[in-house]
Amino acid sequence: MGMSMQGNGRQQRLMSEINVTPFVDVMLVLLIIFMVAAPLVQHGVDVDLPQARTSHIAAQEETLTVSLTGDRKIYIGKTEIKIEDLRERLVRIFKQRTDNSLFFKADRELPYGFVAQVMAEIKMAGIEKLGIITTPPEKK
Repeated sequence: MGMSMQGNGRQQRLMSEINVTPFVDVMLVLLIIFMVAAPLVQHGVDVDLPQARTSHIAAQEETLTVSLTGDRKIYIGKTEIKIEDLRERLVRIFKQRTDNSLFFKADRELPYGFVAQVMAEIKMAGIEKLGIITTPPEKK
C-alpha cells in the first residue's frame, strides 16, 4: 500500500507518519515554565496570615476572597470597601454567582471583635461556605 508507480517508472514511498517528538518536547518545556511562573504572578493584598494545621482547599472555579489588613481595611478581591457596605456588596455579587462560597483572610494582629464583626456581615449576606485562609506553621 505504501508504494506507487509514477509515469517515469521510479518508485516513491508515501510518508504516512508525522514525527511528534519535537512537539511533545516543546509542550513539556512550556508546561514546566508555566508551572514555575504561575505562583510568581499571583499578586494581591498583603496580609500577615496566622498559622494553622489545616488541609488544602481545592478550588474548581475562582472563589472570591475577603481580606482584612492590619490597618483594619476590608478588601473584596483587590477592591477596598467599608464595613457598612460589605453586606450589600456581597449580596449583589453573589446574585450572579452559582458558587455560594467565599475565602476569608485576616491579619493575625487584628482584634478578634473586629474579625468576628466582619465574619458576621459575611454570614448575614447569605454566604453558606466560608473558608478561612491561613499559612502552614514553619518547621523547626
